[in-house]
Amino acid sequence: MEFTHFGGPTVLFTYGGLTLLTDPTFDGPGEYPLGQRVLVKTAPPLAPAPERVDVVLLSHDQHPDNLDRSGRDYLASVPLVLTTPLGAGRLGGAARGLEPWAQTSAGGVTFTGVPAQHGPDGTEHLTGPVTGFVLRAPGEPTLYVSGDNASLDVVRAVAARFPDIEAAVLHGGRARTALLGEANLTLDAAGLVEAVRILGAREVTVAHVDSWGHFTEDRAAVEAAFAAAGLEKVLV
Repeated sequence: MEFTHFGGPTVLFTYGGLTLLTDPTFDGPGEYPLGQRVLVKTAPPLAPAPERVDVVLLSHDQHPDNLDRSGRDYLASVPLVLTTPLGAGRLGGAARGLEPWAQTSAGGVTFTGVPAQHGPDGTEHLTGPVTGFVLRAPGEPTLYVSGDNASLDVVRAVAARFPDIEAAVLHGGRARTALLGEANLTLDAAGLVEAVRILGAREVTVAHVDSWGHFTEDRAAVEAAFAAAGLEKVLV
């Protein structure tokens, strides 16, 4: 598969004849107040926003590093936005919420909402709900899009339900903020390696590793971890 990265969690790809985009973030660098803390975007997008997409896969709407101001504006032009039920309620319009393991279809592609855990056990009341996705379509590899996830147990649950996953878009970066101190809000590089082993995926692209100050591991750290594990050929 071919993936176009825009920075942060934002990735464009085609699947089953549809053009899909994850977590739109198209603002330039700047500060984003979030409760008692501030998230800092450190780099502009790597390319202009695509003129059109068929579906946005939005892991969650409550954090600006997954949906910034320009990203929110962009959603108005998208025919279908899949996200959490709470997020769909807040966004309205074309947003459709998926509970874990619930399915919906568009253009011959079946989308299943799957769990994601944005921090350690017991912190959802602080970070809010997040969703991942599994995509299936005739003639396409089964694809897992993790969303912001810090739990390998969640990856194991997804792999148990979908043992045929061949490709994945995984969020890394070992995100950390003052909200949870030294706890990881997303997987670190070692966790990404283990996630690939659990899934048995043959092609993986890693997002959510650049463009924001609270991402504490970059793409180079991910590449080094995959090379040390003999999995460098899996990265695309």
